[in-house]
Amino acid sequence: MNNATVYSLPARILHWAMALLILSLILAGLAMVQSLQVWQPTLMAIHKSFGFLALLLVTVRLLVRFVSQPPRLPASLSVPQKRIAHLSHVLLYLAMFAMPISGLLMQGAAGRPVEIFGLITLPSVVPQNLELYALFRELHGLTAWGLIALVLLHIFAALHHGLIRRDSVLNSMLGRKQ
Repeated sequence: MNNATVYSLPARILHWAMALLILSLILAGLAMVQSLQVWQPTLMAIHKSFGFLALLLVTVRLLVRFVSQPPRLPASLSVPQKRIAHLSHVLLYLAMFAMPISGLLMQGAAGRPVEIFGLITLPSVVPQNLELYALFRELHGLTAWGLIALVLLHIFAALHHGLIRRDSVLNSMLGRKQ
């Protein structure tokens, strides 16, 4: 029986940290593809490092999700609404994995090293190949737009639950019992 009324503290910390990280990465990514300014290579290096950090954090987040029971959705939600909520979370997790993985594969196919905060260089798992680079770049870009849409949907749904429905959904991620 699931009696949790709020997400666990580790789940909440990971959620909000990743929210800031993902929004920052999206903004940096959009800035990089729109500019060839002198700061672009520096931003790219930072983007790669924090993208890898996002991959590590989403892995930890998924593990935390499996070991700590999330609160149940309100009984007032219909079955289709609950299914849509579940599907949107699955898609968010898939996108949070697909973004950094496609970025790593894209950089490997381009023959560019992925240095993590100047400490380690990740080995490429794909051969240097222009066609593969184009494929992974396209996948990275399409996934970015999908992630943006999912994040916006997630934010609007949270605000809908918190401001309009006034149910327990938003409060459960804010750590407030209802």
